[in-house]
Amino acid sequence: MTRSTLDTAALAHDLRLAVMRFSRRLRNQRVDTSVTLTHLAALSTLKRHGPMSPGELAAHERVQPPSMTRVVVALEGRGLVTRTPHPTDGRQVVIGLTAAAETLLTEEARAREAWLSGRLQGLTAEKRATLREAAEIMEELAGG
Repeated sequence: MTRSTLDTAALAHDLRLAVMRFSRRLRNQRVDTSVTLTHLAALSTLKRHGPMSPGELAAHERVQPPSMTRVVVALEGRGLVTRTPHPTDGRQVVIGLTAAAETLLTEEARAREAWLSGRLQGLTAEKRATLREAAEIMEELAGG
């Protein structure tokens, strides 16, 4: 192996661990811990992509439809999603967000961003500039 290959492998290892730790810390900045991360992920998908059938939601979340059915039932029980008849298929329903879900997602994002802003304020201007560049690079990596 070349030195460059070893350096790249070491960077991949270090970056993977750092991203995992960072993600875990960010996820822990929760407003309502009674809503599971799985539930938040489903709500976030609905916010990003709009109302959809439970099957479509399961596909987006990469889970089996029976698992998503349980998630939808729990979210509906909490008043976070609605079921409406599918416009073209009478056997299906469409799942959408309620105002309470929109509020919850906004509060969750605000809490995480407040935590992160506080952490960023503790860094030097140079480190913040480096992170700005890193964010662009990570976005590029995620898109590929």
